[in-house]
Amino acid sequence: MSRVTESIPAKLELQQRKHVEPKRQHPFIRSLKKHWELYLLVLPPVLYLLIFKYIPMVGVQIAFKDFSVVKGIWGSPWVGFKHFEAFFQSPNFWLLIKNTIGISFYSLIAGFPIPILLALALNEIRTGYFKKTVQMVTYAPHFISTVVMVSIIILMLSPHVGVVDKLFTLLGFPMTNFMGIPEYFKSIYVWSGVWQGMGYSSIIYIAALAGVDPSLYEAAKMDGASRLRKIWHIDLPTLVPVTVIMLILSLGSIMGVGFEKIYLMQNPLNTSASEVISTYVYKVGLIGANFSFSSAVGLFNSIINLILLVIVNGISRKVSQNSLW
Repeated sequence: MSRVTESIPAKLELQQRKHVEPKRQHPFIRSLKKHWELYLLVLPPVLYLLIFKYIPMVGVQIAFKDFSVVKGIWGSPWVGFKHFEAFFQSPNFWLLIKNTIGISFYSLIAGFPIPILLALALNEIRTGYFKKTVQMVTYAPHFISTVVMVSIIILMLSPHVGVVDKLFTLLGFPMTNFMGIPEYFKSIYVWSGVWQGMGYSSIIYIAALAGVDPSLYEAAKMDGASRLRKIWHIDLPTLVPVTVIMLILSLGSIMGVGFEKIYLMQNPLNTSASEVISTYVYKVGLIGANFSFSSAVGLFNSIINLILLVIVNGISRKVSQNSLW
């Protein structure tokens, strides 16, 4: 009886604790209540990704179907890899691959080092007014719209009235229609893009250089290091992680040549050098209303970019210990 009577108060106390102690909430619920402002801040970009990036991926299946507007996505019959095979067997396949990769690599080789060099040069400028003027002049072209930019290129290079053509005529060269010569297209496209984007692209490198400890420069100065030595031993090692990440992103989109500028610069004379995958998809898919075929071409392009991104990221992680993931 004594053991029974002793256990009764213990049971009552245990029951009271169960009623008093609140139920333990899920960690996510606790975090949501505690940091609701941060979750509210991240909600718009997450919704943007879901609505405009992930949900439309449902329509990728038309690349494996004979899509009919009447039957819709779900009612169209499956055809497997028919459209992919048609693209691989197309006479334009190797031309598109050659032009796309050629323009991309040309843009990468010509345009990737220049923002780094500009950032290093601006970092060495000590005069505040001159530095700000150079930054403003180099940043401004980035904000010119693509249509206006292409209009400037065409007006400057057009025969008879173009500034470049008039200059060449004064120097004794014959009149040349630069936009009509296929061999000149890649250089015109790439170097105009370098001029337009080098200032804005250098911002991230300037920001990385701003984080360098000033004591390193003071120590190098006391050791008698020249400016080139400071750049080589202090600035460049600081830029290596950022440069590697930017290089991975650039190589991962090697097949994604921009559509707008190339399409606006195209004409019947330079199509052999300017036709890339993005413009081909537009012409076949929207103008030609062959939606399944253009979806297959676009999906192929995206898969190649993804494979390149994964490969380059893996190589970078093993070689330099810097990677996206």
